[in-house]
Amino acid sequence: MFSKEESRLLRQEFWTSFGKSFPRKWLLYDTKIKGVSFKFHFDTKSALIALDLEDNLENRINCWQALESLKNILKSDFLPDVIFEEEYILENGKEISRIYLPLEQKVSIHNKNTWRAVMEFFNKNMDLFEAFFEEYRDIIKS
Repeated sequence: MFSKEESRLLRQEFWTSFGKSFPRKWLLYDTKIKGVSFKFHFDTKSALIALDLEDNLENRINCWQALESLKNILKSDFLPDVIFEEEYILENGKEISRIYLPLEQKVSIHNKNTWRAVMEFFNKNMDLFEAFFEEYRDIIKS
C-alpha cells in the first residue's frame, strides 16, 4: 500500500514521464466549445480517454445530438470501440455526458510496469479522438 504522499508522487512522475515521452500539446480543455473537454484518466484500476460534455443541460443535449449524428463515423473511421453514455455519473455525483474509450487491460498508476502500455494507449487513441474532433468541430459546435 502507498501513502497519500507516495501515491501523489507516483501520479506526478507518471504524468511528467508521459509528457516527456510524448511531447505535444493536447486539446483537453482548449476545444473552443463551452463545456466540452477531453480527459485522460489513469488511476489504480483503469485508464481511459474521454470527451466530456459538462455544460448546462440545453447545451449538453445539443452537443450530444451532434455527436450522436457522428457516432458511425467516429466508430468506423477513428475509434471502433468507443462508448457513448448520455448520462454518466462522475465519482463526485455530477451527471455529464461522456464518450470514452477504456484500456482493456489491467493497469495501475501505482505499477510502473503498466505505464508504457497506458502511455501508448493514450497517445495513439487521443490522437485519433482529436483528429475526429478537429475534422467535425463545426458540426459538433452547431
